[in-house]
Amino acid sequence: MRRDPAPEPGSRVERGEEFTRIISSGNGWSGVLWTDLREADAETAIDAQIRRFAQVDRPWEWKHYSYDRPAGLPGLLRAAGFVADPAETLLVAEIADLDLAVGPPAGVELITVIDARGADAVVRVHDEVFGGDHAAIGSAIKAALETRPHPVEAVIAVAGDTAISAGRVEFPEHRDFASIWGGGTLPAWRHRGMFRSLVSYRARLAEERGYRYVQVDASPESRPILKRLGFTELAVTTPFVYPTA
Repeated sequence: MRRDPAPEPGSRVERGEEFTRIISSGNGWSGVLWTDLREADAETAIDAQIRRFAQVDRPWEWKHYSYDRPAGLPGLLRAAGFVADPAETLLVAEIADLDLAVGPPAGVELITVIDARGADAVVRVHDEVFGGDHAAIGSAIKAALETRPHPVEAVIAVAGDTAISAGRVEFPEHRDFASIWGGGTLPAWRHRGMFRSLVSYRARLAEERGYRYVQVDASPESRPILKRLGFTELAVTTPFVYPTA
C-alpha cells in the first residue's frame, strides 16, 4: 500500500528503488510515503528528498512508520529540519470479523454524501472538531463525486438539520484495503456510540465494494475503541513535516 499507492486525481506518484513519494497539485497531500534506507546513505537520501520537494514550495510530510529502517531515522529527520506532528496508530481489520450492524444513537441518521452541500457539511464538522481549515478535504470529496465508481465516499451523521459527525472511506483501485478517515464528532454528541456506528457504516460500504480489509490511522482517543471493535495494531506512524522556507 505504501510502496505502490494507487494514483489519485491531481497527484503524481514518483518511485525509486528506495522511496515512493506523492506530489499533489493545489492543497492535496504531498510527501514521502515509503522508504527502505540503509543507515550509511540515509542522510544523503533525506537531502535528496528535501531538494525535490523544494520545487513544490509548500509544507510536505515524511510519513514514518515505527518499523522503518534505519532505527535512527526519526532523529535524522529532526536534524534535517523536520518537525514531528502527533503520532497515530496504524490499525487494520478484516471486514468479515467486524460487527457491521452497529447503528447510530437515537435521533441520528447516517447519510452518504451525494452532492456539494454534503461535502461542505463534512468540512464544517471537521473544522469545528479538529480545528484548522479542511477545505481541501471538501474539494477532494466533490472531485470524487464526478468519478464512477467514487474513489471516496463521505458520510455525515445528522441530528435534525445539524451535521454532528463526519468521516470518509477511500477505495484504492486494485487493492484489498480500504481506508477510513475523519470520524470526528461534535462534543455534545460524544460518548453515545457515534464513532462506532460511523466506523461500522464505512466498513459496510467497503464490503459492498469488495474490499477484504479496512485500515485507519488512529488518534490516541480512537485507538482503544477500534481495538475493542476488532482492529489489530500494526505500527505507530508519525508525520514529520518539513516547512517551507
